[in-house]
Amino acid sequence: MPYISIKTPKEISADKATEIKTMLGKAIEILPGKTERWLMVSFDKQDYIYFAGNNAPSAIIEVSLFGKADSGHYEKMTGEICEIISDKLDIPKNRIYVKYSETQNWGWNGSNF
Repeated sequence: MPYISIKTPKEISADKATEIKTMLGKAIEILPGKTERWLMVSFDKQDYIYFAGNNAPSAIIEVSLFGKADSGHYEKMTGEICEIISDKLDIPKNRIYVKYSETQNWGWNGSNF
């Protein structure tokens, strides 16, 4: 039940989105018990994102998951996400934030896990 939201002012083609989604589908396995089978990914085009006082290319990636992971897994996941976004969207790693949210209540198909 992981969800990854990518917010950036960069244009992302359908082909590029599919490529990033596939790479994130492999990366999500860094987190114990998570697989692409349950992964949802969204791409949100933002007109403006200002970071460090300017609007040079940047991104914020939000990773939400049912349950918890330890800091070591998050550290490794952050490295992988930054590598993917930097490589595929040409955004410097030092202009990418990754935010994690854990939840105990996650609904799907009319009920909660």
